[in-house]
This record gives sequence, C-alpha cells and structure tokens, in this order.
Amino acid sequence: MNALIIGYGSIGQRHARLLAGLGCSVSVVSSRPLRGMCAYPTIAEAMYSDSWDYVVIANRTHQHHTALKTIRQRGYNGDVLVEKPLFDRLRELPGCSLERVYTAYNLRFHPILQRLRELLQGQRVLSAQVYTGQYLPGWRQQDYRGVYSARRHEGGGVLLDLSHELDYLLWLFGPWHHLVATGGQYSSLAIDSDDIYVLLARMAHCPIVNLQLNYVDRQRQRQIIVNTDEHTYTADLIADTLKTDGETEQYCLDPDITYLEQHKALLGGQRELLCSVGEANASLYMIERAQHSVRIGGWVSNEKVMHDLRAGRVEGHSS
Repeated sequence: MNALIIGYGSIGQRHARLLAGLGCSVSVVSSRPLRGMCAYPTIAEAMYSDSWDYVVIANRTHQHHTALKTIRQRGYNGDVLVEKPLFDRLRELPGCSLERVYTAYNLRFHPILQRLRELLQGQRVLSAQVYTGQYLPGWRQQDYRGVYSARRHEGGGVLLDLSHELDYLLWLFGPWHHLVATGGQYSSLAIDSDDIYVLLARMAHCPIVNLQLNYVDRQRQRQIIVNTDEHTYTADLIADTLKTDGETEQYCLDPDITYLEQHKALLGGQRELLCSVGEANASLYMIERAQHSVRIGGWVSNEKVMHDLRAGRVEGHSS
C-alpha cells in the first residue's frame, strides 16, 4: 500500500514511522531535503509522480484546506486522514471532496476513554470537569516560537491545538446546547495565539461541563472527572489510570497506541470510531461559538441544536 504523508514535522514523522511499521510504502511531501526517504517538494509533484492508496495531511493547520483541495483536484479519491483540527476555521469544500475524509482525533482510540464511555452507558451523568494543560516551550523538540501553535494566523491557540477535548466531550456527551467562555493570551510567552481558555457548557447528556485548556502548565496534565448518580470516575491520560469511586485501575500503554489503532481501523475499513467531517466541523463550530462568547461576554447557543430541540429531534436537558 502506497501512503503519502503531507508535512514532515513531529506528527508527520510519527505517522510515517507507524505506517512503515504496518507495511506501507511511505513517501512524504516536505520542503526540506530528507535522506533515506522518498520525498516530494510539493503536493502537485507527488500527485503527478505516483498513485496513492492512503494520504495523511499533517502540515500546519492553516494549510489543511488547500492540501485537501489540491489532492482532490489532482484526481485522488481515496482515504484521507487530516490531522486535527480539520481546518483552522469552518470552511466550505464540495461534498465530493469530503468523501472518505476523516480527522485524526485519535483519543477516541484511547483505551481509558473507551472504557469510560462504556461505563457511562445507562447512567445519568450529572457533571464533568476536564483539564488539559501543557507548557508550550517544552512540548516539541524545537523552539516553541517557530511552531504553528504560537501563531494565530497558522491555526495556533489552545482551542484549535487542544481540540481533542472538544471532540471527546461531544463523543461522550452528545451535542452542546449552550456555552459561555473566557480566554485569551495571558502569559508572557512570545506568542500571539490564545494560551488559556475556559468553557462552561450544557450538553445533551451532561448538564454541567467545565473545561480548561492551556499552554502554561509545567506539569503536563490531562484529566476528566465525571460524576453520575451512581459513581465518580477520574480518567488521567498522563498517569494512564482510571479511578472509579477512588479505586484505581492502572493501564500500561504505549504512547503510539491511539495513533496506531486509528490507522489500523481506517486501513481495515472499520470506520465506526473515526471522526467524520461532520463531527470535525461540530468541534470547529463549538470553537467559533466559544470565541464569539468571549467577544460578547456572555452565553451563546448552538443554533442548529436549539432548532432541532424545538422540533423534537434532539433529546434535551432542563437548565
């Protein structure tokens, strides 16, 4: 199977290594000269030079839309995995361009989150608290000022960069109804993107969701606490633990497992857990409404969901 990786930063390198390990013949699109790899300087040249069975778009967020548009215009109609988020903002493409396109929200493949989702089935959820923080200067093996995360116009900022949390909240608790947010660039980091965001939301299957995302936590934390009528669950994705009412279940997980399982599911035609374009756009819409909430300083609604609620097509929660 011929796989093409567009972009060869840290995440592109990871995709290339994992796909090679799965037996794929891997080539990349990169503006940098690369030793020991089949590399093309542009997407157009890669499309002209070979045929592909699988394409991963892993360049900077603001380049995703152009990359996807280009490969479709050049005749590639196969499977595409776009690194999260799908785009830097809600954008339009012809429907045919979005067929067989998925977004790499690989935390759906995390064994702890999968177990948590299983445990929540049939329970009445009362509240959820999510906290994710990572210190941007220590995140990647390069000067943080040169990465896209630091630059608003390249799709940086915690809401887009850490949008895994938005996706898995929607995956766990269904669509949101109302939210209020505060956030911006508060630290002394040399960036122009947002480094802290806090959201409070009402969701279809969880009436109170509190979420904080930031670039300033030097301890690196990723946790979700869920209270139901029956239990309290604490999932720690850094410590690889899941607590139920204080009783700890320890997991021993390879850092690559979620990425690997995501590729195996797509290549094996098992698409149920993959994030569709519609679901990826739901996260982008949530981001845009959160940003609007900051601008107006108040609550905002999910206009599509509220329309469906009035029509009786979506289960609701009392406020």
